[in-house]
Amino acid sequence: MNKALKNIVIVGGGTAGWLTAAIIAAQHNSHHPDGVNITLIESPDIKPIGVGEGTWPTMRNSLEKIGISEDDFFRCTDASFKQGSQFIGWNNGQVNDSYYHPFIAPHGFGQTNISANWQQFNSHIPFAHAISFQPYLCDHGCAPKQPQTPEYAGVANYGYHLNAGKFAALLQQHCIAKLGIKHISDNVIKVNGEVKENITSVTTKNNGDISAHLFIDCSGSNALLLGQHYQVPFINKKDILFNDTALAVQVPYSKPDAPIASHTISTAQKAGWIWDIGLPTRRGVGYVYASDYLTDSEAETTLRDYLKQDLPAEAVKEAVIRKISFTPGHRENFWHKNCVAVGMAAGFLEPLEASALALVELSANMIAKELPANMSIIEITAKRFNQRFHYRWQRIIEFLKLHYLLSKRTDSPYWLDNQSATSVPQRLQELIKLWRFQAPSYNDFSEIEEIFPAASYQYILYGMGFITEKRTTSNLYDNTALAEKYAFENRQLCDKYLAGLPKNRQLINHILARGKNKNIHSI
Repeated sequence: MNKALKNIVIVGGGTAGWLTAAIIAAQHNSHHPDGVNITLIESPDIKPIGVGEGTWPTMRNSLEKIGISEDDFFRCTDASFKQGSQFIGWNNGQVNDSYYHPFIAPHGFGQTNISANWQQFNSHIPFAHAISFQPYLCDHGCAPKQPQTPEYAGVANYGYHLNAGKFAALLQQHCIAKLGIKHISDNVIKVNGEVKENITSVTTKNNGDISAHLFIDCSGSNALLLGQHYQVPFINKKDILFNDTALAVQVPYSKPDAPIASHTISTAQKAGWIWDIGLPTRRGVGYVYASDYLTDSEAETTLRDYLKQDLPAEAVKEAVIRKISFTPGHRENFWHKNCVAVGMAAGFLEPLEASALALVELSANMIAKELPANMSIIEITAKRFNQRFHYRWQRIIEFLKLHYLLSKRTDSPYWLDNQSATSVPQRLQELIKLWRFQAPSYNDFSEIEEIFPAASYQYILYGMGFITEKRTTSNLYDNTALAEKYAFENRQLCDKYLAGLPKNRQLINHILARGKNKNIHSI
């Protein structure tokens, strides 16, 4: 057991497998003879699901770290800028029921009690608009930066919308050509090693046995290694998060130069919500819902009715809809023996707030940073990894549930049941009680790298009309003058950026044209 960890096998490709491979390879010099050896085995028979098309701003760091230029990323993945999410109809379903969860922290957050000041003096303005300039950028379809801004930089924090299939292809090409990763296109037909011991190798159909010191399971919901071989139980979370089905469709724009939304649009429906994601060449739209409350045919009718709002009837009729079923939940442990699961092999909850790709990034980064130099310490590393990701999964579950339980909708059993305390985790119930008397703060969360910071909770709470009662005693943190100063500065930033930033499509077209010019000059 006292030997160096030199060889890694990743079972499964797609975005999860290739992004994990890239992050680890970049950290551990896999392209050098003395680096870690990484082999990725990808089944030629399994097609990627390709629904998760939204990322967090962390993806910028990941792409830069692994050596992909932002221009190439846009050129190869049909990407657009994402600056947050807009929630329509989640609060009460009435006209003008809309709020944002932007990617930028509130202006002045942590310096004074801006939420209390907003509640007392500025509640006629939506919370996110009152304390952040980014919702205004989204309202006007603005990009987060100017054409001359350096790659991966911006005046507003941003992530991406992208074509998941094209992203996986870009990562694959980059991993093989630049990062020294060995690619095997084959099916794993057997996992070798006693269930109570480490995996020694996997047997492939055409390439025989492939051995390694560490195995990373990126085989999707099949979880060939962690689930099927090691029988690590799956923890079902459907009692908290009801959605288990999605109908997804790709549709064209009504016209080629139509604006590209700078945010994910999430519109509440009878038994779930519809996502609407704008890419340069198409929109990705889907209805994620709970099959216990809605039939597939009812969901399809609702989805097609949504598309009819801005597409011709013939285009809506011809739209090809895919059904995707899933069970919300995660594995009891994520790292067992010398096997660690990443992506859907570890679990999946639902598309809301685009946590799936973020969890892949977080998992890959921790594996890369904590990769045991010696096999004798792998159990310690596994324990640390499991502790960190148990915490992260629970925080995601609570944050997603917050969107549902705060709703005042009474138009269907789905929304009423989501508001029932029986479906709300105990810790979240306690936080809701706490937040009725004090706003979410850093003290509510213990991790340095929180999956969702306190600012995100404030955006959802006050966007949904939650009320935190005003203190009856004075407090230095309740500095009205300072809060008003930040509100005024925010209005100035809005005016400045709206005047100086291009539209989303305008900047994307500039980036794509710049990429073509680079290719021409390089010939």
